[in-house]
Amino acid sequence: MSLDEKFVSVRTAFYDIVGNFFKGIAGFFGYPLNPGMPTMSDIPSDQYARSRFLDSLPTHRTSWPPVQRPETWFEMIFGPTPKVEVVPRYIYESKEEGFYNFYIENYKNIYFLPDWLSEFIQVKLHICLDLTVLETIREVFFVGLMVYSQIVILRIALSWFIYINPYTVPWCYIAAAVDWTEDVLQGIVPAILGVNITGSVFLGILGIVADSLNHLVFTMPFLPSEGEETKLLLNEQMKNVLVFHYLPVLWYRYPIPNDIRQFWYNERPDILEYMEKAYQNLDIQFLPDEIVSQLNKEQLTSSVPILDMLPTELLSKNDFIDTNIVLTKLHSLGEYLTTFLVQ
Repeated sequence: MSLDEKFVSVRTAFYDIVGNFFKGIAGFFGYPLNPGMPTMSDIPSDQYARSRFLDSLPTHRTSWPPVQRPETWFEMIFGPTPKVEVVPRYIYESKEEGFYNFYIENYKNIYFLPDWLSEFIQVKLHICLDLTVLETIREVFFVGLMVYSQIVILRIALSWFIYINPYTVPWCYIAAAVDWTEDVLQGIVPAILGVNITGSVFLGILGIVADSLNHLVFTMPFLPSEGEETKLLLNEQMKNVLVFHYLPVLWYRYPIPNDIRQFWYNERPDILEYMEKAYQNLDIQFLPDEIVSQLNKEQLTSSVPILDMLPTELLSKNDFIDTNIVLTKLHSLGEYLTTFLVQ
């Protein structure tokens, strides 16, 4: 008989004593008749299905530090510069859906601008199709965060070298750029074993903000809420995507930007023809403003002789005035005035 087998009875007795002790304590609270804390109410089936769907989506993964693929001599010596790894937009055209459709792969960690902010950028700032300005702002902001994170790392490293006074030139500039974060976080983030970790916490916050820029998607000329969830076969794999297609809702609520309409009229008449045919029942102006103004002037000029026709013909008949001619001209004049006022 082994030593473990000799103590089996002792072990069992100890387990029974401890179990009876806890059962006795639980007996004060109604055990075993007390079922415990109330269970959570049933989650609605639609919300449960939605949460399961979001959990099943893949994650848009980014890499930091970036993959070492130097393209210039500078990058070969000092390493590649940080670049935003955006979610790609796949633009497509079709006869049914139009010319400004695109789709993106649906991820669980992608972000969009609020509808009101996207509408403000498109309507007030006139940034609709050309997203170069927004992409540049995001790139500059991302690189700025990466550069500032390196300054924070350098400041943390300086604090460990006691023979370097961080408040002397040139180190004082680094301290001035970073030490304000300690004033903000000092009362929130506690020290661990006497070590100040505010710099490390702030560095993590910078990383989260910078990484979120990789997952930010611009949906112009559509609003983010116009995306439709569906599935497409991509690279022989069925994937969940968000599709933005047909007519953007802002082009119905507000006039289409005139530069876009000029582009259609001068360089892409096929787009103009499609828009006028597909959305002819909507009160939308697809022609450029100058073309519409020119057509209105030509229509007004061509209708002026109708007004001059009545007195000219009446004066030419000095000897006799036919009442039928007078009534006919007055009727034509009334029809013209009615049409002109309605326009």
